[in-house]
Amino acid sequence: MSLTPKLLSFAVMLALGGTAAAANTNSPAVGRALGLIQTHASAVRASASDQFIARDVIRDANGTEHVRFDRTYGGLPVIGGDVVVHSRNGQLVSTSLTQHGPLTLGTRPVLGSADAIVAAGGKFGSRFTGTPGAELVVYARGNTPVLAYRVHMGNDNSDMTYIVSARDGKVLDSWSNRETAGAAGTGKTLYSGNITVNTNSITGGFEMRDTTRGNSTTINAHTGKTSGLVFTDADNTWGNNANSDPASGAADANFGGGKTWDYYKNVHGRNGIANNGVGAQSRVHFGVKYFNAFWSDNCFCMTYGDGDGVVAGPLVALDVAGHEMSHGVTSRTANLTYSGESGGLNEATSDIFGTMVEFYANNAFDTPDYLIGEEIYLANIPGDPNQQALRYMFNPFKDTRSPNCYVGTLGDLDVHYSSGVANHFFYLLAEGSGAKAFSGVDHTSPVCSGGALAGIGRAHAEKIWYRALTVYMTSGTNYHGARVATLAAATDLYGGASAEYNAVAATWSAVSVN
Repeated sequence: MSLTPKLLSFAVMLALGGTAAAANTNSPAVGRALGLIQTHASAVRASASDQFIARDVIRDANGTEHVRFDRTYGGLPVIGGDVVVHSRNGQLVSTSLTQHGPLTLGTRPVLGSADAIVAAGGKFGSRFTGTPGAELVVYARGNTPVLAYRVHMGNDNSDMTYIVSARDGKVLDSWSNRETAGAAGTGKTLYSGNITVNTNSITGGFEMRDTTRGNSTTINAHTGKTSGLVFTDADNTWGNNANSDPASGAADANFGGGKTWDYYKNVHGRNGIANNGVGAQSRVHFGVKYFNAFWSDNCFCMTYGDGDGVVAGPLVALDVAGHEMSHGVTSRTANLTYSGESGGLNEATSDIFGTMVEFYANNAFDTPDYLIGEEIYLANIPGDPNQQALRYMFNPFKDTRSPNCYVGTLGDLDVHYSSGVANHFFYLLAEGSGAKAFSGVDHTSPVCSGGALAGIGRAHAEKIWYRALTVYMTSGTNYHGARVATLAAATDLYGGASAEYNAVAATWSAVSVN
């Protein structure tokens, strides 16, 4: 069959990485998926002006293929137009997407890019650095797609995307691009005790470059800028378990990055964040009393602040490292947009896998639990049942802002709070409801409706969430879509009549997602 269709035109680009194989212009799976789009245009809401750009390929052991595409319309990127084509033996099985219908809008803007930058600047403020960029796009996350500009503005403290209507200059959406929260040496960390640090021999000593994990590096960003030098040391002993030595926090970041790499590789078969064997950069001591940490796709890096020194210390705890690196995994797979319900699911995904990294590491000094970032709080005492944390997966409303149960206005909340429902779902799915304790902290978890839940265990729950993320979720997936995606994942992994499938359904209902 010819892949040059009469209805549709297609483009194929090198993928960022897939679980089993990277998409490329010669991939038979990509060609088959493009052919299926051609013959099943309605299944992907395709129009005559669409192009589909392959980004990821996953092949199951049974031969089922899942090819993820980005979409353009008239040459313009379509935000919310991404689709996953699921097929087997050359036959379409299903598609995953959130775009509501074929695109029919015009592509000539009323306003120019300069007008869009002014509108975005009204939200961001005047203290941006560099020249803001504005790109014409189709914004298809809502019910009615519109022509818009994607405006990027940033400085050392913020990195934002704004979606501005190309018709009237209204800011339709916005999100942060910083998704927060060789030789064997010894790292004397702040939070994880004395650990092994994989480093690289150089003339005169060693550098904090992990050659066993894609040449991941740890750099000192103490100037508050986004650049710095890779940590070096003469004797390959890093830090003194205290803030007085900057290498202590660097050792934590190195350890967290390494354990996250190992978790994804050994549990999910993923070779690095982008599944291409390339390591990321960890930047520590960013800013001055900067009480945050974030992932940035622009530099393919994690950045950690030192906290305010009063409430919190450096944000280099193990689960924070796992959280930030998992934002990178999300961006290379479902690419959940960082606003609304999809933004909450993005944050929850990082909390989920950051916590699973902590359980995987099973460190004696930072024992695993379902509290996020508790190690950074200076007043916390290990084993104290009243420890402070950034979030509490077993009972999200413990912070008084993150709902335990789904409501229709959930997407109006900050993504760090709307994540609560998915965090609650995952805890209940893995551990069940009722009384339980981890690391000396009471993890009693309520349900919103229904009876008690037994839980299916972390090993099955994490597999279900990872497959849902990498195979079925798309950039606009909402909470209902997450229920559909996880049920599909449970069916693939354990069967549609399995205890796991039934538990996924019951647990979503228990947090009011039906």
